[in-house]
Amino acid sequence: SGSVALLADTIHNIGDATTAIPLWVAFMLARRKPSQTFTYGLGRVEDLAGIIIVLIILFSAIVAGYQAIDRLINPQLVTHLGWLTAAGIVGFLGNEVVAVFRIRVGREINSAALVADGYHARTDGLTSLAVVIGALGVWLGFPLADPIIGLLITAAIFGIVWQSARSVLTRMLDGVEPGVMGEIRHAAEHVPGAQIVEAKARWIGHKLHADIAISVDEALPVSEARKITAALEDELFEHMPALAAANIRLATANEQHDDPHPHGHDHGEHHGHHH
Repeated sequence: SGSVALLADTIHNIGDATTAIPLWVAFMLARRKPSQTFTYGLGRVEDLAGIIIVLIILFSAIVAGYQAIDRLINPQLVTHLGWLTAAGIVGFLGNEVVAVFRIRVGREINSAALVADGYHARTDGLTSLAVVIGALGVWLGFPLADPIIGLLITAAIFGIVWQSARSVLTRMLDGVEPGVMGEIRHAAEHVPGAQIVEAKARWIGHKLHADIAISVDEALPVSEARKITAALEDELFEHMPALAAANIRLATANEQHDDPHPHGHDHGEHHGHHH
């Protein structure tokens, strides 16, 4: 049909299909048992896959933008508008189905990389839809509709790059979503006798690992203290389906006196300076 929009969209779709490969590799590696070298397993490979996917989306944005600008400067004749429209609609529907599936599964298993890949498929669907709108514009006698729509798509893809990069990088730098720490403290409120002195959490792949220090009454026998930590562990696993491991330790006397406000943010900085 001579539509560079459709050609660009096809190249883009092939590029997209390839993003499934790094993800698949990441998931295969994540299922390996921890080894002497990788004692936490290889869940973090997923973050790398996420970065690769973001780079691929960025690359497709640049390609789409380049095509559109090129076409604004050198307009081309577009023919076979009916077929062009049909191809665009098929591309949109196929991508949207994939996008919905990936985003839903990604949210269920808490995989930032898979969610990013889902949004990636959605951008692909948008580019296909734009091809259709461009064809309509050409049919209505406005040949520049094709490249202008191409530029709008490019802008949309850059938006998705930004959003996906933020979520993937947050994970990579051990960041957690706003509600996670609240959930941990909330779980502790259900356990009498346990007071959180320090709590940390991070993602390893799509599994959450929490490290928690609690203070219990010093006079308690070990067996009782152990019951409290077990109860807290149960509460945490109940509250947080993504949790893979919760390491709960008893805080030292130092930490308890140092930190009169267990909800403060500055604990960790001043332990051990005045034994």
